[in-house]
Amino acid sequence: MREFFVEADGGSRGNPGPAGYGAVVGDAATGETLAEAAEYIGVATNNVAEYRGLLAGLRTAHALDPTARVHVRMDSKLVVEQMSGRWKIKHPDMKPLAAEARTVFPADQVTYEWIPRDRNKHADRLANEAMDAGAKGEQWSADTSRAALGTRPAPTEPPLPEPSGPPGDAAAGAAKARAALATGRDTGPARPLAAPVEDDVEAEAARAAEADAARAAEAEAARAAEVEVARAAEAGAARAAEVRAARAGEADVARAAQAETARPTEAEVARAAEAGAARAAEVDAARTDAAGAARTDVADAARTGVASPAGQAGAQTAGLRAARTVATPAPSTPSTPGWSAAPDLGAPATFVLLRHGETPLTPQKRFSGSGGTDPSLSDVGREQARRVATALARRGTIQAVVASPLARTRETAGIVAARLGLRVTIDEGLRETDFGAWEGLTFGEVRERHPDDLNAWLADPEARPTGGGESFTETATRVEAARRRLVAAYAGRTVLLVTHVTPIKTFVRLALGAPPEALFRMELSAASLSAVAYYADGNASVRLFNDTSHLRT
Repeated sequence: MREFFVEADGGSRGNPGPAGYGAVVGDAATGETLAEAAEYIGVATNNVAEYRGLLAGLRTAHALDPTARVHVRMDSKLVVEQMSGRWKIKHPDMKPLAAEARTVFPADQVTYEWIPRDRNKHADRLANEAMDAGAKGEQWSADTSRAALGTRPAPTEPPLPEPSGPPGDAAAGAAKARAALATGRDTGPARPLAAPVEDDVEAEAARAAEADAARAAEAEAARAAEVEVARAAEAGAARAAEVRAARAGEADVARAAQAETARPTEAEVARAAEAGAARAAEVDAARTDAAGAARTDVADAARTGVASPAGQAGAQTAGLRAARTVATPAPSTPSTPGWSAAPDLGAPATFVLLRHGETPLTPQKRFSGSGGTDPSLSDVGREQARRVATALARRGTIQAVVASPLARTRETAGIVAARLGLRVTIDEGLRETDFGAWEGLTFGEVRERHPDDLNAWLADPEARPTGGGESFTETATRVEAARRRLVAAYAGRTVLLVTHVTPIKTFVRLALGAPPEALFRMELSAASLSAVAYYADGNASVRLFNDTSHLRT
């Protein structure tokens, strides 16, 4: 039976923050690296990233030989102890990852070992390469990876040749001393600092155990280095002193030269000041032009007042809608022309609106609201959700996930949130319209069975479906209340709202100030993405609508 080792690691720059993992699979007998895996996973915690690295390593090993024995080595005490069964897993984001990891190989084929961080450098470098790629909006590529290269930094000066004199030679002793000191100092590349994410005792114990073990390893290395230094010093103390003195003098000269080079000349200072003044003048001019253009736009709009023609159903009920305008929610502040808010408004609350993936009813175009059978996703819908998750993880901008309480949206949100390392919050205001007796029927079946009710519903936003469902006016009131609540809760942040056709169209309609009949003029695909930004002055900006590009890749 073949034997593999798996070394895995994960990291987060912010904890939670932009995160990635790395994993290495090697031949346990020869030490040869057989495969590497790394991925940028969007916003996640350190621990979630480490579990994702473990899972990737196990899957990679399984693809090489599902019958092999696997020895996992990680510098995460928490993951090793939990996967070994000695510690319980309490965090909800890690439970499903750990459960999935246990299904890759039979339990008797996998063992776990904690190792110091400096023995896990290969996987650590892979994780950092993945995070670096994510910062550029890319994914890690094995073709450009340099993680397998040695970790010792290149020397800043040519190394002294190894003397070959007789025992007790001073030069040889000094060289051995320097080699011993270098070995003791080389602890590998620095790992990004991250604040603790777990509140439980196990995570604290893991971190403490790792720190204790690392300190013990450092102390042992230091003691070994001291012994070697002492021996070398006995043989060549005089030569070592000479070398140190020479290097100290060179360092002083280098620092002086560096300081002189870094000091700007008077001419450079003058040029920088001129450039700054010119840039300030450009900005002032641009602001003046923009303000003038905005005033002109407002004046032109006030003079011309363009209106688009209404559809047949809209024309028949225009007077009725005008009388009921107060029943339709509208933004509290009129929109101001322009592409962006004033600088003093701060970052907007940005809602990325995701329609859930397909259910068995979706391809049949049946009414499926909040009063029906509450179907779950189909296999197609789950794959759509996974593709959305991949696309959003690549962008790395989502900071929170909020979902409708219905099964199809909770399932979609769960798949995406697990990939992003976030939790799902439920908001009742995001549920779909209740379509009453029309639930589960096609449009043609409703027209055949309830023609008068359907015509009234198409012509009047206050009309309800047959059987006492929910009118579009009632849905709009509920969605607007949710919008205000969520904007206040997530000001300045980017939030994924996983919801349904009518709520998403309503978000867009209200942001545009469009009439209720606009709901019938929008096409919204399953698992599509739209986006609306809301500023502190009440203005809204529609930035994306019905994007399905992630489903075609």
